[in-house]
Amino acid sequence: MAKEVKEKKAKKEEKQEQVEVSGKGPVPRLKEKFKGEILPLLLKRDQYPNAMAVPRLRKIVVNMGVGEASKNIKVLDYAVDEIARITGQKAVIRRARKAISSFKLREGMPIGASATLRGDRMYEFLDRLVSVALPRVRDFKGLNPDAFDGRGNYTLGLKDQLIFPEIDYTKVDKMRGMNITFVTSARSDEEARTLLAHLGLPFRK
Repeated sequence: MAKEVKEKKAKKEEKQEQVEVSGKGPVPRLKEKFKGEILPLLLKRDQYPNAMAVPRLRKIVVNMGVGEASKNIKVLDYAVDEIARITGQKAVIRRARKAISSFKLREGMPIGASATLRGDRMYEFLDRLVSVALPRVRDFKGLNPDAFDGRGNYTLGLKDQLIFPEIDYTKVDKMRGMNITFVTSARSDEEARTLLAHLGLPFRK
């Protein structure tokens, strides 16, 4: 039953991708690479029953926490603007789901900003991340290959936003870290690691 649900979801996502491409500009480079090179390679190498069973990147979530927003709500505007510049998509404000008295946090209080990327925008962001942003990280030696959640999803933590060329350092009020989560359809961390490595994420060996 679970297998049938996954296959239906994969077909729906594939159809959505086709809709996104039609009537728009050029297809993102990484998207073309996935369909033309990576998918056939994984299909043959790992002997999946069909192309729909091959793991795919479903979405990328970029999240920036802004704890100081509880004291100064204006800092949230910086986070929203920076996430939008980095991703090319309007950011949404994240609010606390429950109150935590030790952190002086009330339920519903704004604590960060995030953007969820899918389709072409997801592939374009990933391309910029691996080819432009990560090489600008000082003393970069590769990504931790073990930061998976056990369900085929990977989270990358960055210390500051200035590695993205879209950010003008003269307008940055302070350095802020962020988490970037890659959500895949993989059934295991190993499958997800193989997929993301082929898409260009530079894992440490």
